[in-house]
Amino acid sequence: MSKKLLTLCLIRKDDQILLGMKKRGFGEGRWNGFGGKVLDTETIKEAMHRELHEEVGLEVQDATKIGILEFVFEHNTDLLEVHIFSALSFTGEPQETEEMKPQWFSINNIPFDTMWADDKYWFPLYLAGKKFTGKFLFDTNGDTILKQELNEVETL
Repeated sequence: MSKKLLTLCLIRKDDQILLGMKKRGFGEGRWNGFGGKVLDTETIKEAMHRELHEEVGLEVQDATKIGILEFVFEHNTDLLEVHIFSALSFTGEPQETEEMKPQWFSINNIPFDTMWADDKYWFPLYLAGKKFTGKFLFDTNGDTILKQELNEVETL
């Protein structure tokens, strides 16, 4: 099994969270945070900054790692290790790109029905300011969780 490193950054402003509608590629048609693959030439944090700028045109200074989740899809030999960051301030204005269409949501009205199925499990930990690790096994299409493990942790 090969491991791929990825990032995900969630931006929160007061009681709102910025999500992006994925317009193409992996995860198309789902609301998500902003992120993607870590290149061989960059650190995980550098990749988070690059992806955030590429996908929505924002810069963050205060990003804190809040989680590490592993994803496996049935009948796929890749393990996706996603490093999740949270940011409370940013510079720039969210901009739609070829890949993502950003929109602010109230934390009381997060569109879980059009997000990845695992989000409803770890988002409450994120919103409560907790750190976490977890593993999710999805069916081939990524619609159904076949097995899961989620733990709150003190440090990452």
